[in-house]
Amino acid sequence: MQRRRLLQGSVVLLLGAHQIARGAGVLAVRLWPAPEYTRLTIESDTLLASTTLTGPERLSLDIQGITLDPTLRELVAKVKADDPYIAGIRVLQHAAGVVRLQVDLKQPAVPQVFQLPPVAAYRHRLVVDFFPPKPVDPLEALIAERLKDKSAPPVSIAGAPMPAPEPADPLGELIAQRVQRPARPTMQASEVARPALALAKTDRLIIVALDPGHGGEDPGAVGPNGTREKDVVLQIGHLLRERINALTINGNPMRAFMTRDADFFVPLHVRVDKARRVQADLFVSIHADAFMTPTARGASVFALSQGGASSTAARWMADRENKADLIGGVNIKTQDVHVTRALLDMSTTAQIKDSLKLGSELLGEIGSVGRLHKGQVEQAGFAVLKAPDIPSVLVETAFISNPEEEQKLRSAGYQEQLASAVVRGIERYFSRNPPLARSRPL
Repeated sequence: MQRRRLLQGSVVLLLGAHQIARGAGVLAVRLWPAPEYTRLTIESDTLLASTTLTGPERLSLDIQGITLDPTLRELVAKVKADDPYIAGIRVLQHAAGVVRLQVDLKQPAVPQVFQLPPVAAYRHRLVVDFFPPKPVDPLEALIAERLKDKSAPPVSIAGAPMPAPEPADPLGELIAQRVQRPARPTMQASEVARPALALAKTDRLIIVALDPGHGGEDPGAVGPNGTREKDVVLQIGHLLRERINALTINGNPMRAFMTRDADFFVPLHVRVDKARRVQADLFVSIHADAFMTPTARGASVFALSQGGASSTAARWMADRENKADLIGGVNIKTQDVHVTRALLDMSTTAQIKDSLKLGSELLGEIGSVGRLHKGQVEQAGFAVLKAPDIPSVLVETAFISNPEEEQKLRSAGYQEQLASAVVRGIERYFSRNPPLARSRPL
């Protein structure tokens, strides 16, 4: 027996660390296609080393220390026909202990390869993001969405037609300029946005940024029966968008902009930046959080706090939400940390004051369709609420950790009621706080 142990030790010494790493196991593979970027994730029980070879039509990723197994082969079938960037994936055993992924591209893409350390329920993750050479502009995305809409008369929240003609619409004017200038397909939105927006002084388009929390690698909170927060809040976000896009307030048409409209991850500071890029008048982040005990229940609305949180629970929730970047996965090497920090430290007293007004209107309406956790707007240091010039609130629609409320969140009827309540709150806010002339640059 002693001799056998000595022989086993000798084998370990002879093989070395590189050979031992061949025992690395792939736990899962995932693919998250979206218009903004496609993410490929390989989760393993140990850190994986890799090298890449890139070309205009293909990326080859060589992963050391593993052998081809059924889990890796699943990547082939995960490619969807509507993936904007990936046409197909081939997986092969390139050499002993080296697996090669060959990713065929539909269009030129800029790959970013990085590692994520274990966090929450995840082990080590090797991530490849495929970005377009020219980043997707949120304003251009909003314009494209508007162009797809069928013409329909605006309606009030009660559903009654609004006979008054639509006033000057800076976004519509911007669309017209785009249509009239087909010879410049690469024109940046900022080249035409300023003159178009300058025409709007009082009567203008009202833009509400809707921010369904989490997404992609980050499922958010998960209920007792497996309901994922990211799915519920996305469904509510789509319902809100439908209602907002059909709404006119005091003759001003409204338009919703979603920071994500599908199942992909958006970093916290990017959510804020998107809202500022489209010059949103309001920012509403939608969540369905969990608490340490399943008895917690009721909807809540949060505004930013420049000081301490208004309660221990508010501080706990803010800390939890602010960890979304760790779970969702951000490539720190490509982040401009200084710019991000500056943006998130520019919160103003005026913004918080307006956010509290908005939150109060939302609470009043949400309380008419469901239970409230607290009867007043709470405050905490939520990173996603730190746009310095946009009234911003975070709505916790219910506690998904509560079995009864999880069931409500899964109900289409409750989602409809909740969306209508939120829109009524937005309408009440604007009836008391008309939007200012949009003058700040894009």
